[in-house]
Amino acid sequence: MLGRREQADGWLLVWCDLGRAPRTIDAYARGLAKYLAVCEREGVDPPVSGRAHNTVYVRELTERPSRRGANVLSIDSGSGLANATIQQRLAPVRLFYDFLMEEGLRESNPVGRGRYTPGRRWGGHQRGLVPQLTKLPWIPGGQQWLAISDVARGEPIRNRVTLALAYDSALRREELCSLPTDDLDPAHRTLRVRAETTKNRLERVVPYSASTDVLMSAYLTHRATVSRARGPLFLSESRRNYGQPLSLWTWSKVVRRIAVAADVPQFSTHTTRHLCLTDLARMGWELHAIASFAGHRHTDSTIQYIHLSGRDLADKLARGMEHIHAWCIQALTFPHVTSPEVAQ
Repeated sequence: MLGRREQADGWLLVWCDLGRAPRTIDAYARGLAKYLAVCEREGVDPPVSGRAHNTVYVRELTERPSRRGANVLSIDSGSGLANATIQQRLAPVRLFYDFLMEEGLRESNPVGRGRYTPGRRWGGHQRGLVPQLTKLPWIPGGQQWLAISDVARGEPIRNRVTLALAYDSALRREELCSLPTDDLDPAHRTLRVRAETTKNRLERVVPYSASTDVLMSAYLTHRATVSRARGPLFLSESRRNYGQPLSLWTWSKVVRRIAVAADVPQFSTHTTRHLCLTDLARMGWELHAIASFAGHRHTDSTIQYIHLSGRDLADKLARGMEHIHAWCIQALTFPHVTSPEVAQ
């Protein structure tokens, strides 16, 4: 067990030296500790463990009780630990084995990742240890958003402007809570999102609406009664942390309280980002423009965020079919009508 701890400590130290966020290091440490506990129980040393042992760990994850329901019956049964949670638990284990390979302690990684291999059948793709399920992100409908808005209007000015800004600028939770006053430009209604607060270390400048600007002006006046010092834009007003930066957990609790009061339990701190990017797509924004607005390196990430509903797709299909239908009728009615393909 001591050898395993030394290997794990060395791996975590590498990530610390590379400047990974403390929350990331903590998540890696907790995930790896769970895996090493299984290794200890099974009497397996990580440098010599094989794929069979790791499938035992996967099965244990799928059979672990969940607070949301009964144990799972299969990996994709919809109960127990979610597929995304299992992927999250396997990520530090996979990275740990990458480290052991780099140190020359083993030749291969038993927690494989899906990758392209030239010469393989079925397009050359190799499956990972657990198939990854990709689900559409949830966004509220019109009535649900109205219910959320009705509840939000009764919140303090800080919570109202924070929620409005989260939607207007498609901000992640960390980006929102880390905003400093110096990065706000009320004259041009823009704000700078610093690279060190983003998920992929890409700095960007994003706008916000005139309606949010009205709320922001009211909040800045209120903020001066809490603290006149420059620094974090959003401050805590609780007795215990008065004047301190608004924490991620406090903001999550605020959003959760609004969701419960509005009877929209699916609503979360990330929902506003999904909704904003989807609304931009509905307005006809180009994919690359949405990716730049969201701070994505690749449009593949943007596509996962944009969630056009079945109604949106049906409307697009109906508009396209109207054009085709009109041409078909013209072809029956008027001679020498040119087909759309020839006209193009």
